[in-house]
Amino acid sequence: MTIRPMTIDDYDEVFAMWQITTKRALSSADERPQMERYLRRNEGLSQVAVVDGKIVGTVLAGHDGRRGFIHHMAVLPEFRRRHIGHALAETAINKITAEGIEKTHIFCYQNNETGQKFWRDFGFEKRDDVYVFSY
Repeated sequence: MTIRPMTIDDYDEVFAMWQITTKRALSSADERPQMERYLRRNEGLSQVAVVDGKIVGTVLAGHDGRRGFIHHMAVLPEFRRRHIGHALAETAINKITAEGIEKTHIFCYQNNETGQKFWRDFGFEKRDDVYVFSY
């Protein structure tokens, strides 16, 4: 397995993977022009895991200058439980930290028990004192 930075050339393969992985909320923000802008703004922070030339995992990561954010962490079902997700998350967080960002957040759906367990086991702490409001 190789982990490398995600580029806009990976978009079609990554987007197809997001559509088949569970508990993902895709929106217009995930369309090619918006993803190209995000990847350019956060160059080198998002990663893909590649096995035999096929993208099998991805983590969309970036920051706003003071806090890091992880979005759309996904590993194809047949490649799970091989530490690919952990390697992707670790790489993304290390790259965010190298940019001088000390805290990284992940948004995880309340009904995504697998995701919640993954992030707790990784070392993230669930917060009960914050609500997310979207506009």
